[in-house]
Amino acid sequence: MMAREYRDSPTRQQNRDGSDDDPRVAFAVRPGSDPLTAAFARRKFVVPWQGSRPVDDSDVDATLETIFNTPRQEPAAAYLHVPYCHNHCLFCGFFQNAWRPDASPSYVDDVLLEIDRFRDSPLVNSAPITAVYLGGGTPTALQQDDLARLIRGLSAMLPLSADCEITLEGRTHDFGIAKAVAAIEAGVNRISIGVQSFNTDVRRRIGRKKSGNEVSAFLHDLVSLQRAVIGCDLIYGLPGQDDAIWREDIETAIALDLDAVSAYALNVWPGGPLFSAVEKGKLPKPGSLPVQALAYASACELFAAAGWQHIAQSHFTNSPHERNRYNHLVKAGAACLAFGPGAGGSAHGYRWRNMLDPVRRRERISQGLPPAEGLARVSILHRAWTEVSAGLEVGDLDLAAVEAAAPGFQEAAMPLIANWSSAGLGEMTAGRFRTTRAGAFWMTMLVNGLHAVLDRLPHPGPTDSQALQ
Repeated sequence: MMAREYRDSPTRQQNRDGSDDDPRVAFAVRPGSDPLTAAFARRKFVVPWQGSRPVDDSDVDATLETIFNTPRQEPAAAYLHVPYCHNHCLFCGFFQNAWRPDASPSYVDDVLLEIDRFRDSPLVNSAPITAVYLGGGTPTALQQDDLARLIRGLSAMLPLSADCEITLEGRTHDFGIAKAVAAIEAGVNRISIGVQSFNTDVRRRIGRKKSGNEVSAFLHDLVSLQRAVIGCDLIYGLPGQDDAIWREDIETAIALDLDAVSAYALNVWPGGPLFSAVEKGKLPKPGSLPVQALAYASACELFAAAGWQHIAQSHFTNSPHERNRYNHLVKAGAACLAFGPGAGGSAHGYRWRNMLDPVRRRERISQGLPPAEGLARVSILHRAWTEVSAGLEVGDLDLAAVEAAAPGFQEAAMPLIANWSSAGLGEMTAGRFRTTRAGAFWMTMLVNGLHAVLDRLPHPGPTDSQALQ
């Protein structure tokens, strides 16, 4: 009955831009459109906190106590946030604080105190942690001894599985081989370097300090250690990055024999530094959506020709040792234990972020309270949403799994999926929707379209008891 109510709705509301709010119309591909370059007129972000409802301030501490006193049944990921960068790269929307070397010891002291205080809570110690991600910001900006001390401390205090993936994210500036070796000896087994482009001119335009040759030499030395999985991030659509430069970026990464490469489309944040520089004519315009689509297809072709595997929408691997476990766990809706100022966490049907202010953090920790704020209940549809996101992330969506979490989904979604299949974005096989290369490029639009379908299904609102199940 739920799907029939959706299908037979007698009226359709219109959005402010005149588009139909029925996702089977709003997210449908116009017949005759080129599936790779023109399936949609724009790309829309997937909002992970979609549908979350803030917890009343008066209930926050009691709810956090319940969350941390409730054991986990499944493995979790842990995220440690380092909110410092040497400079604000023009493309980045996550800059928080300028790096000061004297901040390193106090930052590590603060995070280790936080971990030590909550290490014995049922939320933390009841089941293994199978992936740890040190992100930011720029974790590799930490002083060598402090970085090693942080990694040793979390390894000693958290219930890490024997095969836990411990990833250190960073950039080549102020990160030499000696610091990398110290991090590996402390427990890191995966290093991800934000390269963005190996072309020196492109790098300088976006605020990167080292030349492409210097970055290549450093990655070569990291790979030569043969002591950790080594990967890098590349971005397509950057100002001044033409087809030839992008192809050279991919070929350079392949030649370095890296274990993994993530290839991301450039996002221009409205009001951000890159947006302003382009608006003022200081930089050439970034690549358009069709240009980005062709760049994505080119990357897929080049990696495939070199024998690499395409294991997620933006992720390619050349090694049996690359698992990409943290990203998989988070996409699939696993609990994420948050440590460090600004880190985002989730568990038991709630999500939160950690306070940035060190004084407030220490005050909360001294009181035995998590240094968290922004606590919110996730939507009752959260499990269905994560099934959609995780499935389309790897290009293989099991419709029955979504149906189990949201009855009525399959009937409601089939008109849209049929449209996408006929448009060349994917195909249905034995109850699974598998994306084509074009569908993979437009993955976020497909996710948003199916999330919109879920939103229109009749469903009850979330309750505290449901959230903590």
